[in-house]
Amino acid sequence: MAVFFTSDTHFGHAGARGFYRRPFDSLAAMDAAMLERWNATVGPEDEVWHLGDFALGMPAAAMADLLVRLHGRKHLVAGNNDPPATTELAGWASTQAYAEIELGGVGLVLCHYPFRSWRNMGRGWLNLHGHSHGRLAPMTRQTDVGVDVWEFRPVTLAQIAAKRSRSRPAQSR
Repeated sequence: MAVFFTSDTHFGHAGARGFYRRPFDSLAAMDAAMLERWNATVGPEDEVWHLGDFALGMPAAAMADLLVRLHGRKHLVAGNNDPPATTELAGWASTQAYAEIELGGVGLVLCHYPFRSWRNMGRGWLNLHGHSHGRLAPMTRQTDVGVDVWEFRPVTLAQIAAKRSRSRPAQSR
């Protein structure tokens, strides 16, 4: 079982194409591409932490149908665009506003919003977040897991670590 992170899918949100400059010809194309990329990345037995803003403007029944079609055991860390109709869907394994987990010996603080500081920050814990759609310069040990940053698909902690190591400036000797 692999563990994935994602955020800000904004399924059903026509405005997301323009607001976030998403490269899709239509809302239907955007939603279909994200569904396909999610399911090509995540297996049925995998776990996904969705860090908020799952869908906008969709009836609860349509959101429930979509959630069932997305692979994996899904947790929601609610965002500013996740009303009770979203958080109360039966397809979530859990819903919360904030979570702390450890994965492979790495402590993670999960929230829709990026933090300036967080618990155990000085002990190497990472802050994974959404909300900023790749428009916010990250702090050390902080990563935006939103779909706009990760080719519209969920990402693993190993992928996050690899990207972080590539973006780090070379150390002087």
